[in-house]
Order: sequence, then structure tokens, then C-alpha cells
Amino acid sequence: VQLQAYGGGLVQAGGSLRLSCVGSGRTFSYYVMGWFRQAPGKERNIVAAITWNGGSTYHADSVKGRFTISRDNAKNTVYLQMNSLKPEDTAVYYCAADFQADFQKARPVLRTTASEYDYWGQGTLVTVSS
Repeated sequence: VQLQAYGGGLVQAGGSLRLSCVGSGRTFSYYVMGWFRQAPGKERNIVAAITWNGGSTYHADSVKGRFTISRDNAKNTVYLQMNSLKPEDTAVYYCAADFQADFQKARPVLRTTASEYDYWGQGTLVTVSS
């Protein structure tokens, strides 16, 4: 699958942005999806993740209550709604995908570490000014 992330930009603290990640291919529906971010000089960390069917989500403590991950499999798209943005949210945001090969017989899973994902988008920069 190929991933294209967009929606980043410059926003003032307290503002909102919605990131989108569009995937190619007919099997997008069966991919576990995640959003990660990487600030300059820091590691890439999980922000949020969602099961292939959208039934379960994970949000990092630092964004819980402010960010929401969702997906629309009919549009091959996963979203990250970001509200109440803070300067410390400034980073390059990446979407990632991992195919759940056993989706027909196993319960949907979440992936929360970068090493579990096989496919990555190009990243979109979010800058939050104070």
C-alpha cells in the first residue's frame, strides 16, 4: 500500500487541524493504521492507532482528549483530528500501515510501536505557534 498524508500547516496554540492519510489499493480496509510524530532531534513516537475495522482506537496520553483518530474505509482514508493544539505538538506527522493478514479469523489488533508498521507515508509538518 502507498500512503499519502496531508493537512499539516501552521496554526496558533489552541487551534485545530485535521490530518488525512489516503491509501492505495483495494485491501486498505484490512490495514491497521497509525499516526506517529517526530519533533526535531527526537524519536518518532506513536500518537494514535486504529484497528482495521475502526472498532478500537489508541491515543497516547499526551494527546488523549485532544486528538481523535478515525477512518473511512470506503474512502481509503484515515484521519487525525487535532484540537486544542499546543506548541509541543509541533512535529512532522506520519501515517503508517500494517496489514493484518489474519483479519478473517482473528480479532482486530492495534499496533503502537513504529517497528510493527511496514508502510509509511511521507510526513506532513504541523507547526503550532505560541
